[in-house]
Amino acid sequence: MHDESRRIEERVQRAHDQRIKPAIYAATVPFEVEAWQAPGEPVSFEEAAAARYTPFAMDTPWGPPWGTTWFRMRGQVPAEWAGKRVEAVIDLGFVGDWPGNQAEALVHLADGRPLKAVNPLNQYVPVANPADGGEEIDYLVEAASNPDILKDNFSKVTPMGDKLTAGSAPLYTFQRADLAVLDEEVFHLDLDLQVLRELMVHLPEHEPRRHEILHALDRAMDALDLDDVSGSAAAVREVLAPVLAKPANASAHTISGVGHAHIDSAWLWPIRETKRKTSRTFSNVTALADEYDDFIFACSQAQQYEWVRDNYPHVWARIQESVKKGQWAPVGGMWVEADGNLPGGEAIARQLIHGKRFFIEHFGVETKGVWLPDSFGYTAAYPQLAKLAGNDWFLTQKISWNQTNKFPHHTFWWEGIDGTRIFTHFPPVDTYNARFSGEEMDRAVRNYSEKGGGQRSLAPFGWGDGGGGPTREIMERARRLANLEGSPKVVIEHPDDFFAQARAEYPDAPVWVGELYLELHRATYTSQARTKQGNRRSEHRLREAELWATTAALHAPGYAYPYEKLDRLWKTVLLHQFHDILPGSSIAWVHREAEAEYARVAEELEALTAEAVAALGAGATRVFNTSPFDRAEVVRTSEGAPAYVEVPANGSAPLADAHPAQFVRTEGRVLDNGLVRVEVAEDGTLSSVYDLRARREVLGDKGNLLRLHTDLPNYWDAWDIDKHYNNRYTDLLEPTSVEVVSEDPLLGAVRVTRSFGKGSTITQTITLRAGSPRIDFETDIDWHEAEKILKAAFPVDVRAAHSSAEIQFGHVQRPTHTNTSWEAARFEVSGHRWVHVGEPGYGVAVINDSTYGHDVSRTVREDGGTTTTVRLSLVRAPRIPDPEADQGRHRFTYSLLPGASIQDTVAEGYSLNLPLRVADASGASEPVVSVDGDGVTVEAVKLADDGSGDVVVRLYESGGGRAQGVLRTGFPLAGAQVTDLLERPLEDAAVEEGGVPVSLRPFQVLTLRLRRS
Repeated sequence: MHDESRRIEERVQRAHDQRIKPAIYAATVPFEVEAWQAPGEPVSFEEAAAARYTPFAMDTPWGPPWGTTWFRMRGQVPAEWAGKRVEAVIDLGFVGDWPGNQAEALVHLADGRPLKAVNPLNQYVPVANPADGGEEIDYLVEAASNPDILKDNFSKVTPMGDKLTAGSAPLYTFQRADLAVLDEEVFHLDLDLQVLRELMVHLPEHEPRRHEILHALDRAMDALDLDDVSGSAAAVREVLAPVLAKPANASAHTISGVGHAHIDSAWLWPIRETKRKTSRTFSNVTALADEYDDFIFACSQAQQYEWVRDNYPHVWARIQESVKKGQWAPVGGMWVEADGNLPGGEAIARQLIHGKRFFIEHFGVETKGVWLPDSFGYTAAYPQLAKLAGNDWFLTQKISWNQTNKFPHHTFWWEGIDGTRIFTHFPPVDTYNARFSGEEMDRAVRNYSEKGGGQRSLAPFGWGDGGGGPTREIMERARRLANLEGSPKVVIEHPDDFFAQARAEYPDAPVWVGELYLELHRATYTSQARTKQGNRRSEHRLREAELWATTAALHAPGYAYPYEKLDRLWKTVLLHQFHDILPGSSIAWVHREAEAEYARVAEELEALTAEAVAALGAGATRVFNTSPFDRAEVVRTSEGAPAYVEVPANGSAPLADAHPAQFVRTEGRVLDNGLVRVEVAEDGTLSSVYDLRARREVLGDKGNLLRLHTDLPNYWDAWDIDKHYNNRYTDLLEPTSVEVVSEDPLLGAVRVTRSFGKGSTITQTITLRAGSPRIDFETDIDWHEAEKILKAAFPVDVRAAHSSAEIQFGHVQRPTHTNTSWEAARFEVSGHRWVHVGEPGYGVAVINDSTYGHDVSRTVREDGGTTTTVRLSLVRAPRIPDPEADQGRHRFTYSLLPGASIQDTVAEGYSLNLPLRVADASGASEPVVSVDGDGVTVEAVKLADDGSGDVVVRLYESGGGRAQGVLRTGFPLAGAQVTDLLERPLEDAAVEEGGVPVSLRPFQVLTLRLRRS
């Protein structure tokens, strides 16, 4: 047989694109359209309905950036359309086919009920199947003219990311607003052709099935009357029916499809726009559920449900009904799809607590899995926290984006730092926005790593990132692919059902131990430093407010624990941990608002803490220690003078003079407190840090070396730092001034000022305090660089085989060598409050109060010794998507801790991030809780969320070894229970001699509920 494949393929494509597609709508009549431009921010339906509208013609420009235009559309269904499927078809002037980052609209009935949204790939609104015709249509359409931030594929700087800089010129030209008849036979022919063509081109040339489909398509085109597509569509479908009816192979891979609409809670749009996106997408989804009984939609992020509940009650009611019918599946059990690395341990716990409780309370559904398809890597603390919240599966997609190494599994057991394992899946379709294209189906099968072990995978389908969700076209594809020869089988089902079946068929799946490190987007540990600092400060302020509010509730008559305020503030912080806000990858508007929100949170938490402390009684000056470790350190009094104090963990003490073993001596630029001696060089770096206790030099080269690198990644500016950044740099070695600014016996300090680049300045105060080996670098930066990154280096004289970096409820160890491509790919990594490097018998830590990104490397010196260098990433200057990212003022502190064990480092990490509080208060007689025994660390102290008055304490083992101790209370204890994260009892805990014995495995997290007598 002659090869005519090219002729046939081109024939089918032209007939489809130029004849069949345009014939889907058989007849049309235009709407009468009027418009009203809303001033400023979006308005309510009631305000829009009462506005004055003016006539609006098609092909008219509309929509300033970030504006809202309301359109009134009126029309009448012609009588001759009686009994036909009538739809409104609206084209706002869409650009491209991605729904999420451009014009969108929500169509309302005249009484205010949201009906359905329109976007580029979902332009229709069902009208009716009128029996007699003549139906009057009256719509109010809320159209958002959001700018297309992505139009240059992140290659150009744009001012469109903030309404303050975007201008007012119209962005779109309205194309179409019609009533139309859907020709259902042509609609289905269109889908028949698409599915068969795409299946055919992805089958191998030698497969008979490919050629069978090819010639069936040729015969189908013979049956097509080009002058009467509608009249011949049924005949064409009859020709195709036999090849569509052939069943899949018995061994065909099974793809479990579940509808999805990934809606970033903020990204290339502000939070206010996400609130509207949820209403649009969820309206579309519930409308689709009415049309397709077999449709199931999985939706995460409790915060988005709450927005719909509060702002769109009609849509909320439809969601509730869909959940009852089993077509809507709440998943994920988190407040938002948070970043996977940066939130603190307690914050991830609260993400799970608040998310799961919302779904239980409002739907009676307890979610069983963590749904995080798009976060930029995942902490090794997740398996334990997920399990403690009652989950048994974990889903993500993002690790498939690895730049260097292909992750070896799609279905596996993920083991966390404490040994907990959770069943985990990466969809091999490599997208969470699947549409069941032939290319996707082929990729899912080819890519699947578990062949021979498992035979099924998951495919979340629907347009996403900016929402949109599944469409009827995608559902029709799924139906055709349910059992089709040459394709994997597609079944629509709940993710819980998929995970149950996948686990049953592959119980001995391979195990991956440790973090799921994404070999991409490494700059998200550093970009938008003020957003990250706001998060860190908020997490610690919440801890402080809860501890002292609990103390006051137990010891101050008349004090009322602020349940509602703390709940609301936690949710604000959790929202801003979303995986495009906290990582720093959103537009300017998002980060401008985030900084303002963090300032409001700080002000309110400061007031709550001050109120709680004041409730303990006035009359004496006391020092309050929110850290879980006893502290003896220098504090500034309310008058600003330094004082040396001793304060118990989680407790307070009178501001009384204590005496360090030795005071600080300052001789020129040399600071000595009997523990360490610090020498500041003329160039402002540290020329020596000598540990007087160990009698050894700590540094292997210049300490606190500030290095400015050129930082232009290959693609995504705010997201990425590529390895070549390290090849071009300038060391900042020419200070403007180096001066001694304190010679106090409790506190010696040298200030170094530098100017560089495009008018940037750095002022650092290097401080050594009595009684502590910790050296602080209080840093004030006025930053005006572009496409640069600033790092601070500490080369220390230790031969460290690995570095240890704090993560949630523990730490991870990473090799300092680059033996394999896996280690080499970790050239920039994340950590929380500290990084520790050491050799047997001696360690050094670098501690911080707000940064996350760092790198660790080592070199062998000419003298044979090894220098291990820890470098903190302080601030970046990406220009896309926010042209002014990180510009301006930054204030933070980082520290060097010589001679530190892991436990020393853990304690000092808490101390730096939880400054002692000096207040006029008589205080409580003893801490709410205290622990006898090393390694058992208190992470949170609060009252139980149910209002019972029980005290809830979250503990963990912080050193990486076994720990035993006794938890003691500052109140009469009647009983104790071990609970899950949601404070539900798991088992009774023993109470012996007024305390609770605690035994923890390495990095174990334990929640105790303590009942008061």
